[in-house]
Amino acid sequence: MNFIETRGNDGEHPLEATFSSAILAPIASFGGIYVPKTLPDLGLSFLQTHLNSNYKTLAKAVLNAFEIDIDATVIDEALSLYDQFDDNTNPVPLVKVKDDLYISELYHGPTRAFKDMALQPFGVVLSSLAQQRNEHYLIMAATSGDTGPAALETFKNRANVQVACLYPDGGTSDVQRLQMVTEDAKNLKVIGIHGDFDDAQNALKRLLGSATFKAKLKEKNIHLSAANSVNFGRIIFQLIYHIYSYLELVRTQAIKLGDKVYLDVPSGNFGNALGGYYAMKMGLPVEKILIASNKNNVLTQLIKFGQYDLRDMSVISTSSPAMDILKSSNVERILFDLFGSERTKELMAQLDNDNHYELSATELAEIQTMFAADFCEDKEGKEYIKEAFENNYLMDPHTATCFKAYDTCRDKPLITIAYSTAEWTKFSPTIANALTGEQDANDSDALESIAKEANINIPAIINDLFSKEIAQSTIIDKQDIEQEILNFL
Repeated sequence: MNFIETRGNDGEHPLEATFSSAILAPIASFGGIYVPKTLPDLGLSFLQTHLNSNYKTLAKAVLNAFEIDIDATVIDEALSLYDQFDDNTNPVPLVKVKDDLYISELYHGPTRAFKDMALQPFGVVLSSLAQQRNEHYLIMAATSGDTGPAALETFKNRANVQVACLYPDGGTSDVQRLQMVTEDAKNLKVIGIHGDFDDAQNALKRLLGSATFKAKLKEKNIHLSAANSVNFGRIIFQLIYHIYSYLELVRTQAIKLGDKVYLDVPSGNFGNALGGYYAMKMGLPVEKILIASNKNNVLTQLIKFGQYDLRDMSVISTSSPAMDILKSSNVERILFDLFGSERTKELMAQLDNDNHYELSATELAEIQTMFAADFCEDKEGKEYIKEAFENNYLMDPHTATCFKAYDTCRDKPLITIAYSTAEWTKFSPTIANALTGEQDANDSDALESIAKEANINIPAIINDLFSKEIAQSTIIDKQDIEQEILNFL
C-alpha cells in the first residue's frame, strides 16, 4: 500500500510513498503529512476471523492488511515487545466500570502511558530500516508529557538512531519529567524549553521542514525523522487497540459481533482519535467517536461549531497536561479524508497564517456524523476521579475527561469504550487532591498517599525514578533549539 499527501504534491516530493519512506521522512509537500492512499477492509469477516486472536496475532493481521513494506521478521520482533507489558497474554485490559462503560487500559507498558502501545514497536521498525539502508537518523520528538518518555525508552541504545526530545519546562508532571531527564543513553538528548507544548511542536515541524537544517544534517550524513503522531508509523499501531477492545466486548458477551459502540477518547493531538476513526472507516462498528478535551477545548469548538480559532487563545495549564495542546496535528488527516487535499491545504494555510479557519455548514454536518465532543473542567475531573474511586476504580485525570463526554455526548444507549491513557502514578498530586483533599503535595508524597488510600503498591519502575541521577539538565529558549541539537550531534 502506498501513501499520499494531505496538502497535494509540490512537484519535488514523489506522488506516492511507500510506508517505509513515509515513516522515515514524515513531512510531505507544503508542510503536509502522509495518509494511506486506500484503507483495507477490516469489517465483520475480518473481525469474525480474529474473534479469538491474541493481541500480537491481531496486530500482525492488521499490518499485513496494509501491505506495508516491512520484513515479517522485523514485524515479529517489534510486536514481541508487547510480551514485556504487565500481562504478556493481554497487554490492553478492558475493565468494566459501569453497565455500559468499559475502560480500555493502554498504560501497561514500560513508561506507564498509552504512547508505549505505538512507540515500542515503532522503535524497532525505524531502527531496522535505518540499519538495512546503512543510514543514520535523527529522530525528533516534541512532548506534552507521554510521547517523550516513550520515545526515549524505545530508541535508547538502538543502532543508527539518535533522539532529540523537546518538552515544555514546567508543562509536564514530575514523574513524566523524571522519566525523561534520568535517561542516560548516549544517543538521547532531552531539551526543556521555555514555552508550552505548541512551542515545542511548532519547533519540531519547522525543523522537519527546514531545508537549511536538513542540509546541516546532511553534512553529518544524518537523515531526519520524527516520533510524534505526524508520523503514520505511530498511527498504524494506534488503530489496533480499538479493534482489540471491541473484540474483547464480543468475547465477554457484552455485545454481539456487529453491534455498534461509542469510542470515548481523551484527545490532545488527535492521534488516538484518528486511530479510532480509521478503524471505523475500515469496518469497525462504531456509532460515533466522542472527543474529550480539557479547558484547552479547541477540538470541542471545532466539532460543535466548525471553528478552529486560536486568535485569542494561549495554552492553559490544567490537571491533564498531556492534553494542554491547541494545534492538534492529526485533525489534518481527518480534513483530508473528508474534504480532499485542496481544501485541506487551504484550511491549514488559514490556520498557520491567521490562527483561524471555519468549516462550511455542509462540512460541519459531515464531521458531526462521526464525532461528538465536550470538555471537562479540572474541578469536574476531580469529582469524576473521586466517584470512580468510590466505585473501586482508580484513574488518572486524562481518563476522567472521558467520563464527562460519556455523560454529555451520547444520544443512544450503547456500550461505550473509554480509553485510559496513563496510569495513576503519573499524575499523583491531582489524584491525591481529588481523593483526600490534600493540597500542593509533591509527586513522591502524593504517590504514598494514594497507595495508602487505595491499599496498593507504587510500581517500582515509578518509585525508583526519585533516586535516579539527573542525566539531562538542558533548558533553553526556543530560538536556541536548532543549535542545541547540532551541538548534540
